[in-house]
Parts: sequence; structure tokens; C-alpha cells
Amino acid sequence: MKHSKEEEASFDPTIPQNVAMWRQRERSRLIQLRRELSLAARQVMDRAISEKLDVLLDKIQTSVFSIYWPIRGEPDLLPLTATLISRGGIVALPIVLGKTQSLQFRTWAPGEKLERGVGNIPVPLQGMEVMPSVVIVPLVGFDQAFFRLGYGGGFFDRTLPLLSSNPLVIGVGYELGHLVTIYPQPHDIPMDIIVTPEKVYRRNIGEG
Repeated sequence: MKHSKEEEASFDPTIPQNVAMWRQRERSRLIQLRRELSLAARQVMDRAISEKLDVLLDKIQTSVFSIYWPIRGEPDLLPLTATLISRGGIVALPIVLGKTQSLQFRTWAPGEKLERGVGNIPVPLQGMEVMPSVVIVPLVGFDQAFFRLGYGGGFFDRTLPLLSSNPLVIGVGYELGHLVTIYPQPHDIPMDIIVTPEKVYRRNIGEG
């Protein structure tokens, strides 16, 4: 749902409550747009994202990659897991422990058992806890300053500053979520790289 001219004219981004309400409306709008994409269109775009990530990650000297289990029309990167493991990498999935807690990262490989976690999201049943050196984060939206619009839970924003590995943070999403700004707040953390089907954006480097 687009915002009316009256709403835009009266919007004051210096008031946190206004930003929270704006984000919720924008989040709902973008998720709806994403869900309206056909399965075939999403598959084509997801392959394009995976191909760009494959090239990008192959050049990175690291071993522990955090991906995610796709929900609500997020890009499906699970096919990339086998490729990363075949190169000697370790793949982990993020686990929500509680509403106000930071995420835990647990190893997983295709074929290993999963269980339903918080929000009914599949999580590794017996994986080891690891510290990722690359964190791949799904985007509902993103802006020109590399800030991410997520689901509003704040899990990644709480977790990333606590990781001693100082990971490279890569956001993945569709161009339909490309915004001018998300009106970043003090707790928001910018992505280092953003990958869409069309482009690879690099913060402070330009785009490739």
C-alpha cells in the first residue's frame, strides 16, 4: 500500500515512533510485492543471486558461512550450500533463542536433520555452535546507505556487534525492495555488500 501525499507531508523522521510505523507499512507493502512474484520468476532471480554469490564467496578467504532458511518469499540460497561445503567451507544456520536474545549459529549440511524452531523455522537438530566469518542476511528492503529493512525483530542488529569474528555481512534481496532510505536508527547496522539478481553493491567501493 502506497503512502498518501498527506502522510508523506506530515511524516517526521526524527520521531522514532513515526519511523517504526513507516517501516511497518513499508515492510508489509514489500512482502506483498514479493509474494506476488510467480514461482518461476523467483526461481530465475534466486539463481541469479546464487551465481553472483558463488563468484563473490569463491574469492573470500574464509571458512564459516552463515546462510538462512528461506521464509515468506525470501531468496532461496540453499542450493548454494553444497557448493560452499565442497570447497571446504562450513555452513551454519542462525537460530532464534528468544525475542530479546542474540542469534546462535549452528552448523548444518544438506541431508542433516532439522527441527522446528521459533517461528516454525527449521533449525539444525545436532549442529555445533560456530562463529561465522561471513553472514548472509535476507532483506525485505534496503536503502542507498546499505541499511536493511527486515521483519522488525532486531535479531541481526543485536547479534552482529557481539560477534568477535567481525564478519563480512552480505544482504540478499530483490530490486523491488530498493528504497531511498529506511530512516536508519542508532541500532541499525549497514551491510557491507548487497546482492540482488541484477547487481552487486559494495559499500564505499561502488557497485559491480
